Amino acid sequence: MGSCFSVRIKAESPLHHGADPRNRSKGGHDVSGSSSAVPSTPRTEGEILQSSNLKSFSFNELKAATRNFRPDSVLGEGGFGCVFKGWIDEHSLTAAKPGTGIVIAVKRLNQEGFQGHQEWLAEINYLGQLDHPNLVKLIGYCLEDDHRLLVYEFMPKGSLENHLFRRASYVQPLSWNLRIQIALDAAKGLAFLHSDKAKVIYRDFKASNILLDSNYRAKLSDFGLAKDGPTGSKSHVSTRVMGTYGYAAPEYMATGHLTKKSDVYSFGVVLLEMISGRRAIDKNRPSREQNLVEWARPYLGNKRKIFQVMDARVEGQYSLKDALKVANLAVQCISPEPRFRPKMEEVVKALEQLLESNDNEGSRGSRHESLRKVNRNSNNGPRYHRKSTAETCDGKAASYPRPSASPLRT
Repeated sequence: MGSCFSVRIKAESPLHHGADPRNRSKGGHDVSGSSSAVPSTPRTEGEILQSSNLKSFSFNELKAATRNFRPDSVLGEGGFGCVFKGWIDEHSLTAAKPGTGIVIAVKRLNQEGFQGHQEWLAEINYLGQLDHPNLVKLIGYCLEDDHRLLVYEFMPKGSLENHLFRRASYVQPLSWNLRIQIALDAAKGLAFLHSDKAKVIYRDFKASNILLDSNYRAKLSDFGLAKDGPTGSKSHVSTRVMGTYGYAAPEYMATGHLTKKSDVYSFGVVLLEMISGRRAIDKNRPSREQNLVEWARPYLGNKRKIFQVMDARVEGQYSLKDALKVANLAVQCISPEPRFRPKMEEVVKALEQLLESNDNEGSRGSRHESLRKVNRNSNNGPRYHRKSTAETCDGKAASYPRPSASPLRT
């Protein structure tokens, strides 16, 4: 789920028509989650759909659930298509009246979009079988005539991107402690994907693909670009370059060699975004500040200069020691040399230790206290910014994470 400020890199089809070239192993890793067994042989489209633990919705069911895809139900938009808010019965999963049952997010494929059927199928292939507290839950899909839709759990707080970069009076800045907790949640999601049981490379880790539930618990979304990791003695997976400028690892962009460390680099970029409040790529800034990694790197290890990187909106909520710890972790993740980047399990441990030390010191309070700070003087319900429908579908105002932006064709 992309951003109107980011551009997807020239793409390949994640899956080939009729067959899945991935060799899947059993999914699962207890970074506090679990996964079901995944076949280890290439599978056809039919096998992927039949083996997934998902509900097959009819188009009319989803049409009813979203009130005929009404314009005022639009949550966001991107290269894949529009995302609509809907309601289904908790037990039967049939369409329900607005305000009853459970809320869902329905992503509808734009038939004229660049990404299309293969990324739709990739979402089902992964999220239909992998289960973890820090992965967004895919409830079902629709494959009927030319219609391609995906049905997800609704994430009331939208995307991390919106909370970091939207400047509006009704959007409360995330506290320092909450930012670290969100980073930890996202790190756990990546560590699960990288585990020996799952062996998945996410390939599109960015702030707009990190969704937040009602308690600001972070979950990874959008698996259209995910790939199985290397098997046997192979050190990497060779692909055409895909992803988002500013987040993709330099060696991957240069060679097309994809590894777990490619995801680690992307995590480091997002961690920088979280502590700085700046976008990975921001063309609205002076030329020397447009690339966050290049601009921030000289300041990150300097005790006197580190505060030039830090987001002013969390000033006073952290110590110099904490700032340097997080900055050092980001520096390790964005190392130009992949072998010097930590494993995601190591990142998880580092962030856990940071939060634990904060709680022991009692200097910044618990997650619950952070939530109170975020919600103070604000509405408790979902924060959606609605302008005209046309503007929302242009991706200019959508507050819910948008599907991935169209790939850049060269």
